[in-house]
Amino acid sequence: MIERLLILSVKNRVLVIALAFVFILLGAVASTKVAIDAVPDVTNVQVQIITPAEALGPIDVETYISVPVERAMAGMPGLEEVRSISRAGISVVTVVFTDDTDLYFARNQVSQRLVEAKRDIPEGYGDPQMAPVSSGLGEIYHFEVKGDSVPLMQRRTLLDWEITPRLRLVPGVVEVNTFGGQARALEVSLDPQKLASAKVSVPDVLEAIDKNHVAVGGAYVVDGRENVTVRGEGRVRNKDDLAGIIVATKGDVADTRPGGTPLYLRDVAEIHEAPLVRYGAVTRDGHKEEAVVGVVMMLRGADSGKTASAVKDAIADIQKSLPPGITIDGYYDRTDLVHRTIHTVGKNLLEASLLVVVVLFLTLANFRAGVIVAISIPLALLGVFIGMWIGGVSGNLISLGAIDFGLVVDGAIIIVENAMRRLGDKRKELGRALTDEERSEVVVDAAREVRGATAFGEAIIALVYVPILALQSVEGRMFRPMALAVLFALGAAFVLSLTLVPALASMFLPKDVEDKESFLIRTAHRAYVPLLAKSLRFPKLVAAATFALFLGSLVVGGNMGREFLPTLDEGTLVLAMVRLPSVSLEQSMEQTRAVEKTLLGFPEVTSVVCRTGRAEIAIDPMGVNMTDVYVMMKPHDQWTTTHEREKLVELMDKALADSVPGASFAFTQPIEMNTSDLLAGISSDLALRIYGQDTAQMQQIANQMMRVLKTIPGAKDVRAEQIAGMNVLTADADRVAIARYGLDVRAVMQTIAAIGGIEAGTVVEGSVRIPIRVRIANAQKLGAEQVAQIPVRAPNGAMVPLGQLTRIDVSPGPSQVHRERLARSITVEVNVRGRDIGSFVDEAKKRLDAEVKVPPGISTSWAGEYERLESATKQLLVVVPIALLLIVVLLVATFGKARPALLIFLNVPMSISGGIAALFARGLPLSISAAVGFIALFGVAVLNGLVLVASIERLRDKGESLDAAVKDGAEGRLRPVLTTALVASLGFLPMALATSAGAEVQRPLATVVIGGLVSSTLLTLFVLPTVYAWLARKLDKPEAPAATAHSPTQPAA
Repeated sequence: MIERLLILSVKNRVLVIALAFVFILLGAVASTKVAIDAVPDVTNVQVQIITPAEALGPIDVETYISVPVERAMAGMPGLEEVRSISRAGISVVTVVFTDDTDLYFARNQVSQRLVEAKRDIPEGYGDPQMAPVSSGLGEIYHFEVKGDSVPLMQRRTLLDWEITPRLRLVPGVVEVNTFGGQARALEVSLDPQKLASAKVSVPDVLEAIDKNHVAVGGAYVVDGRENVTVRGEGRVRNKDDLAGIIVATKGDVADTRPGGTPLYLRDVAEIHEAPLVRYGAVTRDGHKEEAVVGVVMMLRGADSGKTASAVKDAIADIQKSLPPGITIDGYYDRTDLVHRTIHTVGKNLLEASLLVVVVLFLTLANFRAGVIVAISIPLALLGVFIGMWIGGVSGNLISLGAIDFGLVVDGAIIIVENAMRRLGDKRKELGRALTDEERSEVVVDAAREVRGATAFGEAIIALVYVPILALQSVEGRMFRPMALAVLFALGAAFVLSLTLVPALASMFLPKDVEDKESFLIRTAHRAYVPLLAKSLRFPKLVAAATFALFLGSLVVGGNMGREFLPTLDEGTLVLAMVRLPSVSLEQSMEQTRAVEKTLLGFPEVTSVVCRTGRAEIAIDPMGVNMTDVYVMMKPHDQWTTTHEREKLVELMDKALADSVPGASFAFTQPIEMNTSDLLAGISSDLALRIYGQDTAQMQQIANQMMRVLKTIPGAKDVRAEQIAGMNVLTADADRVAIARYGLDVRAVMQTIAAIGGIEAGTVVEGSVRIPIRVRIANAQKLGAEQVAQIPVRAPNGAMVPLGQLTRIDVSPGPSQVHRERLARSITVEVNVRGRDIGSFVDEAKKRLDAEVKVPPGISTSWAGEYERLESATKQLLVVVPIALLLIVVLLVATFGKARPALLIFLNVPMSISGGIAALFARGLPLSISAAVGFIALFGVAVLNGLVLVASIERLRDKGESLDAAVKDGAEGRLRPVLTTALVASLGFLPMALATSAGAEVQRPLATVVIGGLVSSTLLTLFVLPTVYAWLARKLDKPEAPAATAHSPTQPAA
């Protein structure tokens, strides 16, 4: 099959070249279709269920909403975890499924179970709905609606009803979340004193509005030959219509017969436009006036670059139709990060390609040969794009950045190098330049001769990547695209080496070529020969030194730090700010302005946006004591305070501690925060969860653990979740008193609900929908005594104060309730700076076990980065041995015996030694990125050993003596071994040295490969020949000179 393809490619080389141009065209199209982002989307398969419940406190939200929803979700196919958070006015339940569950199947299952959950939720307590299909990479564009002379309410109305609906039409946009400003409402502010004097209560007002806000349809009538639609329009259109609604008739309220003086709604209430009750606010850059902002959410799996570009185009069109003075100002654009990281990848790939080409010219010593091999590089990259397009794989910093073109061109190098050697031999044999036909025949023979070996080598390199496809969870979602990209590149290179490379070689390699070594190879050869001779004389010393080096590297590796992945510098900071739960929204805003002014004092900061609490229409569970502070930064090359991100964070932390005492800050980044929140419900690197039922006892344990963690080196931004500290005014129904006055509990509860506001309908103004809210006037400023005086009308017309119908009490209560594993939980969060995650948690475990006594009924677990590190480590302990075993099986199958296979396998521990040494020298901890680098390294290391041992075996099969075969085989394979090692290591060199956006993620992988190749190449060139000869002398039986095919021609010494 391979031989036939080679012959056809050389015979039809013009057609092959034409097909290559078609391939280029297809690859160019595919490159525009592949979804590109900065990092892989590691969000698990999850569905969030959000239930707004304005009338309920945290305990009621937990009892009547969160728990029923959790129970309804139990038993679904693929269910992995259910967790919830309950705050005043909102429940968020997160349902997590296994990775192999289809997202839309999961949403369908959840939708069905919600029907069951809704039956268990009391009427009027809330309507659970699934959140949009988004992910940790969902927030792609943030913008502010500006207008200095335009009121906040008008700006918010424009955002809600004109800008947001049009942005939702953009392909790839799943939602636009709106924050800040004042959401427009038509408010009916009831005066308790007027209600009492008019003998009207809240239920009367609600009933009157309901009866006078109606529209009906009357089907149709026939007018002659035409149907005429009949409709009745009785809806309220404006505040005047609302004010004119008759609530009762003056006189005997219990007997509202016609003829009495009507009592209008305006007589007992003030009707005006007012904002909805606010649960959050947005400020920017320290300005006194609030900001109105929108956050564009991308559909999961969409292309962030294309979606953000389409969003900006849509905003430019929307801007044209906005009123004068209104502008849309984008302050966070995720495409900035995408462009910077892709620029890093492109720069690294270009520099790596150039380095590989230079090495090819230096080692092959022929310009045309170098060009033929180099052509494989861009074509292989186009093959990657085609594979990604067909396979639906996204391109990102890791998947594209891990491609090493040194590995890609190995097959082409071997074929072209052998073709040059064979052409040179043929020229010497004929004593003249070759004809076209002779050149083609030689190229086919040369390719046929080595294609089997190169195919096997490429199979080994591909094989080590296959187990990566078996990784699950976050690490699987992180590295599977990378493994697929490398496999696509190797597949494309394999096809090119059988088709285009021999076709080009048969056309363009010189007919009078001389196979001569380059200056680089000649120099290396002169140094190598005497060093090899010395090595062969002291086999025991060489073996002992190699073993000692390996043991030393294991000791060093065992004491190195561990982390999941290096932190990607996104170029934007986010500070998760938390205050006491009892803080008011106004106080929170005062502090956020102080935060903004402090941070703007750093010349590196361009803008600061503080998003406190949540929107009026609840979409997340943040309280007014919680703020996300977005800090937009200048490019690194414009920093003046310091050029180190961690140092700048420390300076900011210190400045904020001085200017905003009493608040805690956790420094993170937008994607990092959103991903951590979705994966583990936290905003920090690590979280220690405390589970139990006794919240007071759990809080005590959490505070103790927080104090211990603060004393551990590397701990920053340590904070324990404070669930207590919020006062709750409870009006507990006195059923005896309610019955005595002939009332029902619903009427009493409606009166209480009017303190926060009851929606009584909607007024339509064109495309704008304005809710009608019935509230007690100045309700938010009422104390317990004033609440007790709110009147409720009894059936006999008597006005009974609320205090006589309920037991009113003000007591401390929880501000929020977290649940996980069907139990309550409290979280202690901590960021780690200046040391690795693994060693920090190891020390923390020892300290906590010694200093904090955990009582029965309470359990703890670690979440966040450490949880992911542990999961990945366990999987790698299975995946890596499988990869190594597959390599051994292939090697044994190749040689038909175990000894040469095991000798070649010595390259694996030697490459590990070099990789660990390189990480140690650069001060990098062991990480999953480094582990993947080791896996990639094993293939190249084994391939080099295979080339050398196969050469020695081949020479012994031809009858050479052991010593001669070892010497000639090692010296003869110097050029391909050095070339392979150089192109593979130099292909990763730009990645290892890069400092631009995203470089920190690629650096460990590249460092491991380069360090490992250095050590494994030394092993291949010196240790392998030495140990091979030593073992052969010890183990091979002396045989007669008339040796068999696999025996040396002379007896072993």
